[in-house]
Amino acid sequence: MSSNSKKSDKTYSEAYSDYIGKKYFIIIVGVIFTFIMFLVSASVGAVNIPVYDVAHTLFVGGVIRILTYFYSLFDSVIGMLVPVINYLKSLGGTSLYDTIIWNIRIPQALTAVVAGAGLAIAGVTMQSVLRNPLASPFTLGLSNAAAFGAAVGILIFDSGKTGSSIADAVVINNPYITTFSAFLFALLTTAIIIIISKMRTASPETMVLAGVAISSIFNAGLMAIQYFVDDTKLASIVFWQFGDVSRAGWDELFLITVIVVVCFIYIYLKRWDFNAIDAGEETAKGLGVDVEKIRIVGMVAASLISAIVVSFLGIIGFVGLVCPHMMRRFVGDDHRFLIPASLVCGSLLLLVSDTVARVMIAPHVLPVAVLTAFLGGPMFLYLIIRGKGTK
Repeated sequence: MSSNSKKSDKTYSEAYSDYIGKKYFIIIVGVIFTFIMFLVSASVGAVNIPVYDVAHTLFVGGVIRILTYFYSLFDSVIGMLVPVINYLKSLGGTSLYDTIIWNIRIPQALTAVVAGAGLAIAGVTMQSVLRNPLASPFTLGLSNAAAFGAAVGILIFDSGKTGSSIADAVVINNPYITTFSAFLFALLTTAIIIIISKMRTASPETMVLAGVAISSIFNAGLMAIQYFVDDTKLASIVFWQFGDVSRAGWDELFLITVIVVVCFIYIYLKRWDFNAIDAGEETAKGLGVDVEKIRIVGMVAASLISAIVVSFLGIIGFVGLVCPHMMRRFVGDDHRFLIPASLVCGSLLLLVSDTVARVMIAPHVLPVAVLTAFLGGPMFLYLIIRGKGTK
């Protein structure tokens, strides 16, 4: 009897290890594909660069930049770095494409990775705390509210200047005012969504309809602002609303990364609470989870991510809706794996979309938000139809 019990325990242990291992394997494969796609993304565009040159410049040139930086700080202490730096330079650490790769391609690719990850994290958080499979920053109006707030900051509080082309349609002079203004209106939308979610009749479809109404209100506000500005500013704001990751440089990327990383750390630390909420509010409360606090703070984190992404990149829809649902088919509903898997999927999806947008109608560049909308629209319809069919 004891022998059978030990064998059974071993069998369960092995089965659980296999179960966990498969999920980790999927996440690791996603990370590898994202890295490969990162190199490909940095190699294509108006000037095609061989992937080898990109990798060489990234690794050897990156090491040179890091060592040079530390040498400039501690030149009297670590002068021995000079021979190392010179040796690396002799390997060709700086190529003909160095400026293009470091100043244009890498910031753009990294922005796609970070923004995609942030939007996916916001989506999985909203779907969990609201217990609504149709929730995302775009479908519930957060993105449009943040866009209106950013436009208010740019045009009324003069936190940005407008240009004459898509690349410099809007240049943010004061990112703090712009982001704060976007965050403020995203928070207002969050408060409305939370109030509606507490109503007994608030089905997922009702929440989406509320999101449509909220989006319409803020779109009307944005149109009112556009009506009173001159033609140049009008064109700039329209261009800016087409979400595009090429607008961000190193400074913007740094701010977006800080916000996304901080929000991710909080959300991942609360993964067990999200699992409890998925089992039902009463069950979660019985397990000691402060459901209201988790819901409010989670929505605030999603609002902050939406605000920072929209402020710098414009509106990029459906990433937060599509990625969590795609990953649920591979890793299930356990947020220990769903959150990091969605993060990786969001990075990969936006990176692939941005790369395809650059080559689809070359030499013209399509805004990445156009491709995500083409992908997300049918997925959104499918989820609505599937939801109706299961009732």
